[in-house]
Amino acid sequence: MTPGATVGPDELQRLEATVAAGLPAFLEDLERLCAIDCGSYSPAGVNQVADWVASAFEALGGEVERRPDPEARYGDTVIGTFRGREGAGRRLLLIGHMDTVFPDGTAAERPFRIVDGVAYGPGVTDMKGGFLAGIHALAALRELGGGQWDTLPFERITYVANPDEEIGSPSSTAHIRAIAADVDACFVLECARANGDFVSSRKGIADLHLSIHGRAAHAGVEPEKGRNAILAGARIVERVQALNGRWPGVTANVGVFRSGTRPNVVPDLAELELDVRGVTRIELDAAVAAIHAIAGEPGVPDVSVEIEQMAGWLPMEKLERSGRLADHVIALAARLGFSTLDVGTGGASDANTTSGMGVPTIDGLGPIGGRDHSPDEYLEVDSIVPRTTLLAALLLATGRDPVVAGWRAGPLA
Repeated sequence: MTPGATVGPDELQRLEATVAAGLPAFLEDLERLCAIDCGSYSPAGVNQVADWVASAFEALGGEVERRPDPEARYGDTVIGTFRGREGAGRRLLLIGHMDTVFPDGTAAERPFRIVDGVAYGPGVTDMKGGFLAGIHALAALRELGGGQWDTLPFERITYVANPDEEIGSPSSTAHIRAIAADVDACFVLECARANGDFVSSRKGIADLHLSIHGRAAHAGVEPEKGRNAILAGARIVERVQALNGRWPGVTANVGVFRSGTRPNVVPDLAELELDVRGVTRIELDAAVAAIHAIAGEPGVPDVSVEIEQMAGWLPMEKLERSGRLADHVIALAARLGFSTLDVGTGGASDANTTSGMGVPTIDGLGPIGGRDHSPDEYLEVDSIVPRTTLLAALLLATGRDPVVAGWRAGPLA
């Protein structure tokens, strides 16, 4: 069956009309959420967003569950489940994160504003815009179904709103993995690329911490008794940076180097923090193994190195079944009057987790925006209606796709 063909022209028009009618409310919600300081390490602020999300899920007829972080370091994970008829359709997963990278006070320093059709504010596109697109897409689908979920081709749609994506989802990953293990497809709502493309692959990441142990000594009286940890660290840095280009798509960067107390002391400890990325799991594993080999021979006698992996994400490799979902996106966008293609990107997201499990996954389905993590972060207001309509139509097309219907019994690919 031709991708996207199961969504009728009248249905596409009705979805678009519903989304367009909801645009003023979308912008009001966007302003409200951008006005909340909700950095990953600000659980109180994240939970203000979680309160709003829980209410929004309930208003759409969802069952809502809040799962607090056991150690209260982060905000709650909010899970909304929208149930249709048991066994009557697809099981789909949406993921959007509530946290930003910005410290408390940023919302007051850079309040939400719209200038010449472009919205600005902390988290406006990473990912308040995409997050709201998911909610408004569900609202449009429910309206299409006459206000009922059991008239639509879904057994259930689960929407995970997580509090900690910007720091690797340490609290929410277990919840995401448990839900993803029993779904047919996953859609992650990070923003579309600046040129309008969406994402079908992402690099995997290994964040490594290296502790380099030398021997302290007086730098003027008996330097020969010391073992300089900075010197060993510098040699390690050179060899790690030289890994760039050894494998296609692999990058290695030493972003932090800490050491030393006084200039007349041979330093006995140095710390490095590394970011290593790879397009495939094989390449990423090879790069990490190479760093372990470098650490085993630091270049200074009697110096030892300990390696700790602080965080890690498997690559989001484009699965064959993800290609089917991408075809739906491309076909439906064309029917809505614009073009988009699936691309790869170097950044990680929760899509790495689901794709790494073998779950067909597409990302970058939010409105168009860019300059994430910067004071210039923006979202194109004119992209909200077409991109939210596309998301709603994509969910409907996936729910009706007989090819997707056959995936549950077959092996993942």
